[in-house]
Amino acid sequence: MRTDTGHVFKLEDYRPSDYLIPRTSLGFRLSPDATHVTALLTIERREGVAAAAPLVLDGDGLTLLGVAVDGHTLPASDYEATPDRLTILKPPAGQRFELRLETEVAPARNEALMGLYRSNNVYCTQCEAEGFRRITYFLDRPDILSVYTVRIEAPHNEAPLLLSNGNPVESGTLADGWHYAVWHDPFPKPCYLFALVAGALGKLADSFTTMSGRHVELGIYVEPGKKRLAGYAMDALKRSMKWDEEAFGREYDLDVFNIVAVSDFNMGAMENKGLNVFNDKYVLADEETATDADFANIEAIIAHEYFHNWTGNRITCRDWFQLCLKEGLTVYRDHEFSADQRSRAVKRIAEVRTLRAHQFPEDQGPLAHPVRPRRYREINNFYTATVYEKGSEVVRMIRTMLGPETFRAGMDLYFERHDGEAATIEDFLKVFEDVSGRDLAQFALWYHQAGTPNLTVRSTHNAAAKEFSLEIEQSVPPTPSESRKRLMHIPLAFGLVGADGSPVAWTAVEGAAVDDGLIHIRKRRHTVRFSGVSERPSVSLNRGFSAPITISVQQKADDQFFLAAHDSDAFSRWQAFNTLLTDALIAAFRQILGGKQPVFAARLAELAGSIAGDEALEPAYRALALALPGEADIARDIGKGIDPDAIFAAREALARAIAEANREAFLALYDGLADKGPFSPDAASAGRRALRNILLDYLSLLPGGAALAARHFTCATNMTDRAAALAVLAHRHSGTAEADDALTAFEARYRGDALVLDKWFQIQAGVPGAKTVEKVRELTRHPAFSIANPNRVRSLIGTFSSANQTGFHRADGEGYRFFVETVLEVEKRNPQVAARLATALRSWRSLEPGRQAKARQALLDMAKVENLSADLRDIVERTLA
Repeated sequence: MRTDTGHVFKLEDYRPSDYLIPRTSLGFRLSPDATHVTALLTIERREGVAAAAPLVLDGDGLTLLGVAVDGHTLPASDYEATPDRLTILKPPAGQRFELRLETEVAPARNEALMGLYRSNNVYCTQCEAEGFRRITYFLDRPDILSVYTVRIEAPHNEAPLLLSNGNPVESGTLADGWHYAVWHDPFPKPCYLFALVAGALGKLADSFTTMSGRHVELGIYVEPGKKRLAGYAMDALKRSMKWDEEAFGREYDLDVFNIVAVSDFNMGAMENKGLNVFNDKYVLADEETATDADFANIEAIIAHEYFHNWTGNRITCRDWFQLCLKEGLTVYRDHEFSADQRSRAVKRIAEVRTLRAHQFPEDQGPLAHPVRPRRYREINNFYTATVYEKGSEVVRMIRTMLGPETFRAGMDLYFERHDGEAATIEDFLKVFEDVSGRDLAQFALWYHQAGTPNLTVRSTHNAAAKEFSLEIEQSVPPTPSESRKRLMHIPLAFGLVGADGSPVAWTAVEGAAVDDGLIHIRKRRHTVRFSGVSERPSVSLNRGFSAPITISVQQKADDQFFLAAHDSDAFSRWQAFNTLLTDALIAAFRQILGGKQPVFAARLAELAGSIAGDEALEPAYRALALALPGEADIARDIGKGIDPDAIFAAREALARAIAEANREAFLALYDGLADKGPFSPDAASAGRRALRNILLDYLSLLPGGAALAARHFTCATNMTDRAAALAVLAHRHSGTAEADDALTAFEARYRGDALVLDKWFQIQAGVPGAKTVEKVRELTRHPAFSIANPNRVRSLIGTFSSANQTGFHRADGEGYRFFVETVLEVEKRNPQVAARLATALRSWRSLEPGRQAKARQALLDMAKVENLSADLRDIVERTLA
């Protein structure tokens, strides 16, 4: 475990390596405790580099067995070796030479799940970001592109399946029951995309014919007996391949494409060239074990990793500072895929909810960083919502500004110009400047500057002059290391809405560039005047969430109610209602802190009922609209002095008020939405279940609610309904016979299915209230819980710390004390998972003083631990800074 956190990597310090490795041949003789790795590297000195320049290779905990150059064993005086570095002091004078390295690794003892590890009798690799150096010494950086040939040897009875990147070349038997397989990937790639899988796995086979007529063999490998659960993933893969051809002109380029599902994995999935490795929760699904959300996640993540074949693999990033070039861009692509497969409006709202829940707090706290960071100490800690979700939004803004045709032309040029290269953000932006003729220098600040911009907007209407004006002021709050901000280019989509809900026309506009429904905000202040507007319109701003910003609009509640009922832009209609709910919740929070009972406007509950019953709206859309802002969302909008108990009380009070005002209508709608046919994971069916389950959540607050939820649980024919009812019982009726019986029945039914038990852990970890910390502590001793498995840890500890505001932020600090104890225990095995857990304390400064002091002490307790891993110490120190 690396504990050195002293070195800071800076973007400005980037320089090409002195050496390249154009070809890499790897040999593996697999053994749980002593795998022998042979690496034959073709080393090439860059032009202009002195012959005497040493070759310095990265390692991480390696045992070196041998070094040879051009077939000759290297004397010990010619190299220096430590577990973390190998330096060839006197490389041959020629431009090219061959370096042979022999190392030994112990996959069975690798609990960090980075490099080569063995889990459930399956050998697996994870090399992003810097895991390859745990296999052999190498120039472990993204701009070193190499063509790989890999030979794997293993006992046939232990590992009948031997997989690596690229295309299969050769296989055969060896002495003593061993066998081998050789794989070759013709496309140069960085070492973080290397993959190896070996073990006894079942295979779901299929094929795909590309748009040019090439035949591709498809395989999804899963634990024996689970092949039937991979069918939806295979269907999603084939739809992804077809969509990428149609939407981006990208055709798959190898003879085979394989996916392997493993149960111990630090991430969701990994896009290794031709051999994607997945956390099995994003592959395995049927109606008995997976919710509609699981099906949607499988579809999106299968697509995301496949789309990386071009945006990440064929074109990779020059250095880790450019991480958003592959991740943000590919998130945008998978969002577009899901929008086309399902509902564009519903998908957009879900994306924005995710961004606000995870990225906005990041921008507002001590872990804030630009979409392209300028410095880091531990790159594993920069796989963040800012890089992924905000990075996607920046790509979306480019498309919004340029239009779909010009955007596609830019993407085509990007693929043509940079195929086979390690590119930069500047390379990406340049193709859009070239195809559009626009200067994107100011827009590029979205990549270079941290923080969420805010627009303050006032509107006035001069009836006599028939002039409507918007006064818009831009500000970007300070973030760590960036106290002074430059002005952004913000594409603000807008609409002027008349009294009958139709668009209001204007004859002229001045004060800012306005085109295709966009106001281009470039200065600190704009006064935008629309002529020929005879009646005062309602203004709809940031339609479709055209920019990842916050808006402070001086607007009457009447306008928000009007837009929530009549705005033609689906996202803005949802946003107007969500704003009304948020404002009501913040007012209720303050009333509760003042010792008063919260009071809500009757028309808010009436509007909720109207939306719920509006058959012109998709059920999935109505479900999202009825979902109250989360406790963390409310806390973010309040800003300071957060009392989670008061927020919870405000949220419960509003939910009860809506339920009481709409009891009969909600009951009738709930009954009418019951599934009447066989289960289908399609978007329409999932939307109906989502609406029915959100109605159940409201109705559970009324007399008889526990009995209704218990019937829903008992009668459920699929996991979506069963898990929803269990969550309602556990969260709304904790401690009742109905809740206890359902929890017991669920555990008994799924005792042998780890992924389903994750839902059981997750639901209990999310039970609000002060007692949950004791329950979570008890669940860590459950036979199905393993602190070495990332999925178990995330389902229980991650849910408790990130999604249970009242339990985690218990006033006496017991939630924090338990959290520190558990994170430090996880860190002994898996520093990456521990570091990600620790980000739950990123907003500690926003808490009220008592909780704030206890949260700070929790961070200090972690900081004082000796030999803390580089991953965890980096998060703790930045959070405290």
